[in-house]
Amino acid sequence: MPTAMMETDLNLELVHKGKVRDIYALDNDRLLLVTTDRASAFDVVMPNGIPHKGEVLTRISEFWFERTSKVVPNAFIAVVDSSNAAALGVECGSEYHHRSMVMHRAEVLKVEAVVRGYIAGSAWSEYQHTGSICGNTLPEHLLKGSQLVEPIFTPTTKAEPPEHDAPLTIQQTIEFLGEEMANAVQLRSLALYRYGAEHAARQGILVADTKFEFGILNGEVTLIDEVLTPDSSRFWPAKSYLPGVDQPSFDKQPLRDYLEGLNWNKKAPGPSLPNNIVDEMSIRYQEVYQLLTGKTLPR
Repeated sequence: MPTAMMETDLNLELVHKGKVRDIYALDNDRLLLVTTDRASAFDVVMPNGIPHKGEVLTRISEFWFERTSKVVPNAFIAVVDSSNAAALGVECGSEYHHRSMVMHRAEVLKVEAVVRGYIAGSAWSEYQHTGSICGNTLPEHLLKGSQLVEPIFTPTTKAEPPEHDAPLTIQQTIEFLGEEMANAVQLRSLALYRYGAEHAARQGILVADTKFEFGILNGEVTLIDEVLTPDSSRFWPAKSYLPGVDQPSFDKQPLRDYLEGLNWNKKAPGPSLPNNIVDEMSIRYQEVYQLLTGKTLPR
């Protein structure tokens, strides 16, 4: 198993360091998004990472960007590799290839656009207590993991660690963004979810829920970050789907499950991950990439 990339070091202005992505400034109002192999859960970054993760997330995002650009505008320009790095103005070693995307710079909207097609995670907890999710009243007697009649838009705030994202109703989202922009984010999120969920279902994957990030580019509400990846989505294998029980998953749920079993307060620093969890996660990331795209990672 190769070494995981935990840190980046480029001769560029570092604009933002996230839990997984490091963002650098390029000329001509462009950004370089480098996806590391860092692993995070409960808003805490673990001390060791998942080999191949950054490349998988970048390649999956590229796959969706190219297929959804006619559904929703996006800020994607190119994934950096040996054939285009110089032309894109990115001086970097080969370890950055296939894990780095050049994007147009946009004004970030401070709302996480979450869409749910099934009831799971925090949504299941909220439903048990209130019978609704983010102001969306749902039918009674749903089971954990039940498919919803229609996908629902359940946005949250976009908090900076150590703060946590907080659920928003549609009315609160309108107050955040204004009615026209909020409606555009909602409609585009639902369109992306439906497109992605239909494709994934044909490949044997159920998209339980996912989140998108939008910004304003050229006056348009524009998709600006990863799309339908195992980090931003809850992916379930269709063949084993059974409402009422915990679903096996292709996302980072095994990491959350492992951490839940520890005597850890879910605050930094995170515990070091054992080799079996790291290996399992790396295999899962690569497996979902192959299922979604029909391709395997080049070696």
